[in-house]
Amino acid sequence: MESSSLNLSWADLDNANLSDAMLNSANLTEASLKETNVVRANLSGANLSGANLFEADLSQANLTHVTLKGTNFQGVKIRGVNLSQKDLSGMNMAEADLGAANLRGINFRKACLKETNLERADLQQANLMKAKLNGANLRKADLTGANIYGATFKDADLTGAIMPDGEIYKPIASEMEIGKQETSLEKVISMTRKVIRTDNAPAPVGPYNQAIAASGQFLFIAGQIAIDPRLGDVVYTDDVKKQTEQVMANLEAILTAAGATFQNVVKTTVFLADMNDFAAVNAVYAKYFPEDTAPARACVQVSRLPKDVLVEIDCIAVISD
Repeated sequence: MESSSLNLSWADLDNANLSDAMLNSANLTEASLKETNVVRANLSGANLSGANLFEADLSQANLTHVTLKGTNFQGVKIRGVNLSQKDLSGMNMAEADLGAANLRGINFRKACLKETNLERADLQQANLMKAKLNGANLRKADLTGANIYGATFKDADLTGAIMPDGEIYKPIASEMEIGKQETSLEKVISMTRKVIRTDNAPAPVGPYNQAIAASGQFLFIAGQIAIDPRLGDVVYTDDVKKQTEQVMANLEAILTAAGATFQNVVKTTVFLADMNDFAAVNAVYAKYFPEDTAPARACVQVSRLPKDVLVEIDCIAVISD
């Protein structure tokens, strides 16, 4: 097959031999390619939305600019392909073979990667938040800088893998001897400490971070003041209401970066330079936290706040699966 821009939507291509085929820009939406040989095929710009690629072989295929929304990748073979920066959140890739694939910066948030082969895969800066990696082969995979917050790795093999902090993963010897594949990883994941950073909120100005995601569930956000991240300085110096709006915008940006919303917040602390400003601050605050579901809160007056702002707010959130 040498044609491009083909319309093959809903086509039944099960068990077909499409190796080396020119399918660039082809429309393959909802097509069935179960157990199809697509080795080295050019699928650049193709639309595979909703396609069924169950156990298909796409090894060394060109997937540049391909659309993969809702694609079934269960059991697929895509060794050595480049999927860097693609959004495969929520994708079913159980038992797929992604050995040595370029997955740098890929979004695997909530993806099913159970028993998937990721040996030697490049997962640097990948988003594996809440992904299911139980039984996966991650031997010598590079997870440097990856977000594994809330991910599950039961029975996964990470021998020789580079962990998000840059350390080489090594199972505990005694656990290896008794054959526990979960090794110390479940303990590591349960105590995951992930730094949250976003350019949409003010950068830290001291030895602290914008937020820390801990134990796969809790998010602790540092106190936010009315700094506009675009300007890097305090705004609305004499208007407590507008300062509060900026503070809430900063909190929202950090929550978003951690995969959360204001609905996940369970506790806040409001610091005021003057308690007489409480009503004005509360009026803005109530727009983000309806009374019937609002988090627990403490509000205190302090003698002075950083950069002489009028209000500062911090919060704790719980991120559910």
